[in-house]
Amino acid sequence: MFPYLCKTGEIAEKILNDCLGLPPDFLKEYNHDRSWDFMVALRYFPATETENNGIAEHEDGNCVTLVIQDEVGGLEVKKDGKWIPVVPAPCNIVVNISDVIQVLSNNKFKSATHRVVRSKDKSRHSFAFFYSIKGDKWVEPFPQFTKEIGELPKYRGFMYKDYQAMRMRNKTHPPSNPRDVINITHYALSTS
Repeated sequence: MFPYLCKTGEIAEKILNDCLGLPPDFLKEYNHDRSWDFMVALRYFPATETENNGIAEHEDGNCVTLVIQDEVGGLEVKKDGKWIPVVPAPCNIVVNISDVIQVLSNNKFKSATHRVVRSKDKSRHSFAFFYSIKGDKWVEPFPQFTKEIGELPKYRGFMYKDYQAMRMRNKTHPPSNPRDVINITHYALSTS
C-alpha cells in the first residue's frame, strides 16, 4: 500500500502545481526525497459516556496527508468555525493540505484543521499516510508567491526537522497552557 500512496502523493503534487500556477513538476523537483514519508494504522475504540475524543483539533505538519477511513466515520474538518463531518465513501481517499504547503504557498492554501470524534457504537479504523519532505529541507514561501508578485512573505524560513522536533515536544512535554503549543504560527511574520 505504501508505494501506491507515494504515487498518490505525487499526483496530489501535480494537482497542487496546477492549482498554484506552477510548472507541472515543480513540487516534485523541490520534494523528490521520500525518506520522511510514513504511514500509520489507527484504531479508535467506541466512545464512552464521558469521553468521545479520538484525536484533538490539530493541523498536520507535513505536506499532504492521505486518509483512508472505514465506514464508521468520525473525521471532521473545521470550516468557518464549524465542524463538518467527512462522510466516508468506499474507495475514497481524503486529502488534507498540511503546514508545509501552507508556508510554501504563502497562505494560498491553508492547512486543514481537523479532529477525530469517536462513535458510540463501533471502533473506527483508518490509515493515514503523511507525504512529507526530507528533514534537512529549508521551508519558506516560494518567490512565486512573494517577491515575484510583490507580496511580503507571511512566514520566516525554517528547517523541516526543527519544526518536527518542536511538534514532537508538544506531545512528549505538553505545555501547561494550550496557547503555548508550537504550530506553524510560530514562524508567522507580522505583515502590519
